[in-house]
Amino acid sequence: MQPNPELERWNTRFSAADYVFGTAPNAFLASQAHRLKPGMTALAIADGEGRNGVWLAQQGLQVTGFDFSPNGLAKAQRLASERQVQIDYQLADITDWDWDAKQYDVITAIFFQFARPAERARIFNGLMRALKPGGFLLLQGYRVEQLKYGSGGPSVAEQLYTEALLRESFAALDILHLASHDDEIEEGAGHKGLSALIDMVGRR
Repeated sequence: MQPNPELERWNTRFSAADYVFGTAPNAFLASQAHRLKPGMTALAIADGEGRNGVWLAQQGLQVTGFDFSPNGLAKAQRLASERQVQIDYQLADITDWDWDAKQYDVITAIFFQFARPAERARIFNGLMRALKPGGFLLLQGYRVEQLKYGSGGPSVAEQLYTEALLRESFAALDILHLASHDDEIEEGAGHKGLSALIDMVGRR
């Protein structure tokens, strides 16, 4: 089997003792707490070290989370144990995830901008299929303008978002919220400083 440079890179990042992106939930995700109800099912994609999946579980949701990094997943499981919540964590690459196996009330897609456009389109389509009718997609990422800040995210413009891209990609959803904004963020050492962000809430 050929080595996967991207997996090796993330495994190395997640091997640090500290949590690369901290243990607090993403601020945009936390701002959507009013949409969440105990007992809802949630899928946290590319959940890394678990900060977002653990927070969802703390809100009373039944959470499935996955990441392709064993080191990230081990830290996510440790964080869940420390916070005394149960999460169904699975080791999986996002390109291999079975989007049709189950539908969820909530899907979180926070800063997963490692996919090239063709691969990203398949993932976006999968996200919509994996939502229950009435379910929410909570997405945050970096806009193209992030390239001038260099405070996190990919350095390739085609992997970054625009409002037009998200509106077109998720046209099948009811877009309840879509906002571009520049804000200071501090999510561990991984995301720190003035950032060009875009948030979206879509409902199937």
